[in-house]
Amino acid sequence: VGVGRGAKQGILIKNAEVLETLEKVDTLVVDKTGTLTEGQPRLTECVSAAGYSEADLLQIAASVEQHSEHPLSQAVVVAAKERDLKLAEVSDFDSVTGAGVTGTVNGKRVLVGSAAFLQEQSISISDELSSQADQLREQGQGVIFVAVAKEFAGFLSVTDPIKESTAEAIRKLHELGLSIVMVTGDNEKTARAVAKSLNIDDVEAGVKPQDKYEKIKALRQAGHKVAMAGDGINDAPALAEADVGIAMGTGTDVAIESAEVTLVKGDLRGVVDAIHLSRLVMKNIHQNLLFAFGYNALGIPIA
Repeated sequence: VGVGRGAKQGILIKNAEVLETLEKVDTLVVDKTGTLTEGQPRLTECVSAAGYSEADLLQIAASVEQHSEHPLSQAVVVAAKERDLKLAEVSDFDSVTGAGVTGTVNGKRVLVGSAAFLQEQSISISDELSSQADQLREQGQGVIFVAVAKEFAGFLSVTDPIKESTAEAIRKLHELGLSIVMVTGDNEKTARAVAKSLNIDDVEAGVKPQDKYEKIKALRQAGHKVAMAGDGINDAPALAEADVGIAMGTGTDVAIESAEVTLVKGDLRGVVDAIHLSRLVMKNIHQNLLFAFGYNALGIPIA
């Protein structure tokens, strides 16, 4: 009955046992991109270092990013195309999960990714531009750094708007007694700005996909009943490790296959509805069992 009722609300539940587990959940771990946010980032600023124009910087970055499927990469590519910039041919493309991408453009090696990704290659970022980047991160924006031939070329900032429904959903989840933990590959400053604006309890930033899995494993080992809500390929191991994996219906097939619950609308309010449903179903089951026990107890002396 509960599974059917959930389907009518846009909550697809794999089996009835999931409702029993969901009723006991005390912690919800959430990814940021596509779960808390719209998952449709857009370029907001293009800040070039000496020797590069903004158009040069965007064209170089987009040329490499066109080979990446990451949402932030696609935002850069879309921005370049909107400006009618011709993307260059790229050879030796490589993607480093949780860090960035590299490729050769016009004979020069290009790196596009996090500040740490560039610094690992001994590329220094100017203090002035680093300070500007920090200010944007504190506004909740993502920052993508670019280097060409071992020299820092500038950075791009990208914003991914928070879904209108997210703040309300988190408030209601708190009212239901859940603790909310955001686990994201984003920079610490960006992640904390988003978490603060949404009143999220705990933040793990700069994490790689395997770290999400390990975080959930640690929470479970500490005695928590954990649900994980995510939408990306990178979320699949964490979704599978959680007591209840919850996939956004707007997300990837891999995430949906790894989860026990799918929210058709891709909206965290669906988690609120799913928990309400699980508690209602389990309450009815307990009441029915008590009724049956009482009825049988009364019937024994009569027999």
